[in-house]
Amino acid sequence: MSEMTINLKIWRQKNEDDPGRFEEYKLPGVNEHMSFLEMLDVLNEKLIKEDKDPVEFDYDCREGICGSCNLVINGRAHGPKHKTAVCQLHMRTYNDGDTIVIEPPRAAAFPVIRDLVVDRTAFDRIIEAGGYVSVKTGAAPEANLIPVPREISEESFDYATCIGCGACVAACPNSSAALFTGAKIAHLNLLPQGTPEREKRTLAMVEQMEKEGFGDCSNYAECEAVCPVGISISSIAQMRKDYMKAVF
Repeated sequence: MSEMTINLKIWRQKNEDDPGRFEEYKLPGVNEHMSFLEMLDVLNEKLIKEDKDPVEFDYDCREGICGSCNLVINGRAHGPKHKTAVCQLHMRTYNDGDTIVIEPPRAAAFPVIRDLVVDRTAFDRIIEAGGYVSVKTGAAPEANLIPVPREISEESFDYATCIGCGACVAACPNSSAALFTGAKIAHLNLLPQGTPEREKRTLAMVEQMEKEGFGDCSNYAECEAVCPVGISISSIAQMRKDYMKAVF
């Protein structure tokens, strides 16, 4: 097993009002088979032993599913590996002596809670505005009662894989949430179950996105490039199309 010494430059910030600053750490004994988050665990163990404050960072499943590990690494959301969340990034990607700069995803709509942890409840409010299908309670209908063409089902599922990590917002020069919102809208609008509320859903979610203070989409496509699950910017085009239909 190969071990490395990694130089870390990490953003430290006590709360939203604190101006924040970068702090540098030298971390020896990093195993190449560690995940990126395991490496941060080792750093925090070292800091605690030295009676220093550990680095706060967000995580949950560590399986690339929940989207909590939304870090910006050397200027790129989720780091250098394409379609890979931070928790699935391994230290064998780096070399002995490398310097790694770690920051939170920066956006006005994502206020910093502490260090690398940001408040992403703006996404939750966008979902609450219309990211659902209203149905009557009762017994579940027969699975094959409503036929859905395979190509529609697969396209809807592709959009449904969005994990809401916020990488799209962090990467966008405008801090736009259009990819996230477009994916959540398209996922439901494509299906026959979501058709009755299509216009209402689109208007409500787009308007909520704007209320949260996210920027406008300028088609840079940086969002698609860093998305850990590969959501296509075609969702943004579909959202704009549905929005224009709903307005006019």
